[in-house]
Amino acid sequence: MSSRLDTLLRAVTVLTPEGPLVADLGIAEGKVAALAPALLNVSAREEIYAPGAMLVPGMIDSHVHFNEPGRAAWEGFATGTAAAAAGGVTMIFDMPLNSTPATVTPEAFHAKQAAATASAVIKTRFWGGLVPGNLDQLAALHACGVIGYKAFMSNSGIDDFARSDLATLRAGMKIIAGLPGMCLAVHAEDEDLTAKLGAEAKAAARFAPRDFAASRPIEAELRAIRDVLELAGETGCPLHIVHVSCAEGLALVSAAKARGVNVTAETCPHYLTLTVDDLETLGALSKCAPPLRELADREALWAAVARGEVDTIGSDHSPCPPAMKTEKPFAEAWGGISGVQHSVPLLYTEAEARGLPFSRMAELIGAAPARRFHLGADAGVIRVGGAADLCLLTPARGASITRESLRDRHRHSPYVGRPLAWSVSRTWVDGRDVFRA
Repeated sequence: MSSRLDTLLRAVTVLTPEGPLVADLGIAEGKVAALAPALLNVSAREEIYAPGAMLVPGMIDSHVHFNEPGRAAWEGFATGTAAAAAGGVTMIFDMPLNSTPATVTPEAFHAKQAAATASAVIKTRFWGGLVPGNLDQLAALHACGVIGYKAFMSNSGIDDFARSDLATLRAGMKIIAGLPGMCLAVHAEDEDLTAKLGAEAKAAARFAPRDFAASRPIEAELRAIRDVLELAGETGCPLHIVHVSCAEGLALVSAAKARGVNVTAETCPHYLTLTVDDLETLGALSKCAPPLRELADREALWAAVARGEVDTIGSDHSPCPPAMKTEKPFAEAWGGISGVQHSVPLLYTEAEARGLPFSRMAELIGAAPARRFHLGADAGVIRVGGAADLCLLTPARGASITRESLRDRHRHSPYVGRPLAWSVSRTWVDGRDVFRA
């Protein structure tokens, strides 16, 4: 180890794979260069004395929509990654929609990659899309370096990203199964049921937030999850079911794992912190699909987290211009939550309140996505020799999230006003300082 470090943190609680350790940690040349109870006879360009603070792995947020190119007015890589960095996120996987063109061809992939290279302040990877008509593009997208593929089983809300019926899914999954390291991420809601119930709700005299939630019931998720699990078993395609909102869906995934199906499940911070009551209070600001559920469903989801039935947590950050939330009737308002900046502090705050080990949160947002998406053994953990992708959490002492602190393009979030036990004070990517409070 060089005696000259770039950054030296002293007396900080380091969340290592083996558990928390009060120690000194040194960063040099983009790596964690040293970790010991006390580092003696070393100096650094910056030294941080941090008793009471907690150094955790940077979040790998495998589910964001930064909408660039084509819809950068909705977010964009500059503001999206700035918000992510302010939230302790060190790597994001951008979804193939809502950018225009959608990332369903190599040309679209390269356009998105160029946009990210120009302005992103953290690490970026990209999902390709599986849509009707692009089966012949899947291998080429793999050669470009996509992290995996995304498909919708219900209407995506975006005209240039059509939903995949079961025949398209089966054909695509057969191809993906033969592409090394790839998996299919699926938005699992049954189109027939959601279309039917949605039309009935909109035809009624009143369409309130709870009517929307009722039009996309848990049963719609369960039908779609059963269908795609059957296809995964048939084709051998690795499957990742995103934003599961209910414990019943996770139970289906767990049963499939027991049968040998290669499947993982993601949930999101909004399902773990908000309920349909918040949807009524906040309106379209917290509208998303699947919708927020009842309090009992949220608590059942936390119980599933504690049992190990959730594999990863992603923000599903899906912003839009405020007018698409506030100037349209609720039925027509955009469904998506802006949350990339607060996944980390919210999850560690909730873990502490619920008596869950912090190591479980670190696993769900760091080591587990790194493992599922083949990022390497040193990704998503704090380990000597590994990349210095780090987040420093400090006690928030009851502070609340404010609109003024938001860094996404439009600065609107359903989490404004929510108290935190922990807040992000610094974020490093490859040892580079990308955020300081």
